[in-house]
Amino acid sequence: MSEVLPEKIRSGEAMDRLVIYITEDSYDKFLCPLINAYLQSVEGTQVDIFFVSWAVRALTEDGAKAIRVNGHHADQDQFVREQVAAAGLPADIMDFLRTLKDTGCVNLYACDMAATIYGVTEGNLIDISDGIVGASWFLNEKAAKADHCQYF
Repeated sequence: MSEVLPEKIRSGEAMDRLVIYITEDSYDKFLCPLINAYLQSVEGTQVDIFFVSWAVRALTEDGAKAIRVNGHHADQDQFVREQVAAAGLPADIMDFLRTLKDTGCVNLYACDMAATIYGVTEGNLIDISDGIVGASWFLNEKAAKADHCQYF
């Protein structure tokens, strides 16, 4: 597997560009991509996150507030948040997104089709979002030029 990775990733050097697709809107499923984005961004990696499907709602105040642990772990929502805070990370999704933007290396994009389907507009996007963009634009301008892409 390592032979297909760029040399700088195999050697442990920081990537120049990372793309992350987030599709889920469950709190616990948001953690991994946001933590990955934070860890890479503080090393100077440019991180572009594309919010698709239900995840696009996280780029609105109401949507970010509504994100909870889902499924058979739903009763553990408060516990997970407490553990996230104890680990030194922002437990609130909006605070985590602001922390990412504060690194100066993270862009947050809403998928235009998902925005249409899930009621996200330029009028209700959070101020730190980098806008609503088309999937083709994101693929050509961000994903195709990235060192690595992650999908959650």
